[in-house]
Amino acid sequence: MRRTTTLTIGMLVAAVLLTGCGSEKKDAGPAKAGGSPSASSSGGSKGSAPDKKGLPHQVVFEVGGTGAAQVMWSGNTNHFEQVTLPWTKTEPMQLVDAELKVGITVSVVPGSVKGPDGMFMPAPCTIKVDGKQVADNQDGKSAEPCTYKLKD
Repeated sequence: MRRTTTLTIGMLVAAVLLTGCGSEKKDAGPAKAGGSPSASSSGGSKGSAPDKKGLPHQVVFEVGGTGAAQVMWSGNTNHFEQVTLPWTKTEPMQLVDAELKVGITVSVVPGSVKGPDGMFMPAPCTIKVDGKQVADNQDGKSAEPCTYKLKD
């Protein structure tokens, strides 16, 4: 049990370090109706380039199981929370500027839950983008977190 706890903590620390370089968008509001993915924003200071925005997306993070668990997830920003399982978080996302070329990694690192044999295992996790499942940890059989590179 100590090894599982140490492994889980190590995975959470690694995930925080890996996702710590993500961007934090100040305003990635919804796209305007009829606008194109490269529509520019109005206003701004003289000489500054307008922000380029991609298509709006709905990203759904899910962690299964029962009871409570620590969950780390990153979308527009990074979060680390104690949650009640099953847990779902929906976040609207829209890539801007350089993210349009390189994308942005979204992830969820589930905490541990008791498996059918009484041993702790990673809780099952999934990520869905615009209704399509794009990542999972094989119902908790994989110790890897759920991650996906969101690109337009």
